[in-house]
Amino acid sequence: MNKFTFEDLKGKVCVLTGGAGVIGASLARGLASAGVKTAIVDINEEAAVKLAAQVEKESGVKCIGISANVLDKESLEAAKSVINQKLGKIDILINGAGGNSPKATTAVEQMQKEDLNDLSKTFYGLGMEGFQRVYDLNFKGTLLPTMVFTLDMLESGKGCVLNISSMNAYRPLTKIPAYSAAKASVNNLTQWMSVHLAKVGIRVNAIAPGFFLTNQNRFLLTDEKTGEATPRGHKIISNTPMGKYGEPEDLIGAMLYLLSDISSFVTGVIIPVDGGYSAFGGV
Repeated sequence: MNKFTFEDLKGKVCVLTGGAGVIGASLARGLASAGVKTAIVDINEEAAVKLAAQVEKESGVKCIGISANVLDKESLEAAKSVINQKLGKIDILINGAGGNSPKATTAVEQMQKEDLNDLSKTFYGLGMEGFQRVYDLNFKGTLLPTMVFTLDMLESGKGCVLNISSMNAYRPLTKIPAYSAAKASVNNLTQWMSVHLAKVGIRVNAIAPGFFLTNQNRFLLTDEKTGEATPRGHKIISNTPMGKYGEPEDLIGAMLYLLSDISSFVTGVIIPVDGGYSAFGGV
């Protein structure tokens, strides 16, 4: 076997959480292209099953869709039993579940003095329920699946975890404090777990996407009526050196590299896939 290809991934079993979303669908197809058998785990069972059927038909590689709640450990354990039965022992986990919500988003980017008369559009107007939901979905929704789906890797003495972080972890964006804080926590957890699991053969890394249009952020970046970029969208593009949003397929190369034995001495890293955003100071 040529050690400089992704051939070592063929036949392995991957669990992809949040897999029925825009980015998850692209990752699932990227995994299939390398011969990886994938379980698309999503709270939306219908979407997961539909996507899995499409991926399997397109690639000829086994792919299943299954429902589970990444915030419910028992739900994840039940999903693991089905995955083991249908696909075998798990070799790879991609923690793709996450997202933002209008309920955890401030209306204003920076407080002005006039906002002191009405704090509802500021940080002080955020409801704890919305904030907690976004934080839990991104952080706890990474923690719990890792606790459950890496157990097979402990038995085999080898495995990979890939977390989906965000450039918000490094440079927190205005308006979205819960999402930014959660992704920063994902980065820290990635590094912590990489050390904790290094000697039992499990590598833990992450990808930090820059700006990709998804169902979770579309309301912030595009005008619902016209489809044109919002002022915030224009600001993002002007601060991304490549001058565009990323396409979901742009994540596949980094994903396969980190999952493959090509990167067998790589653990605890977070790779930006951001069109140069993290390298640009704005001037």
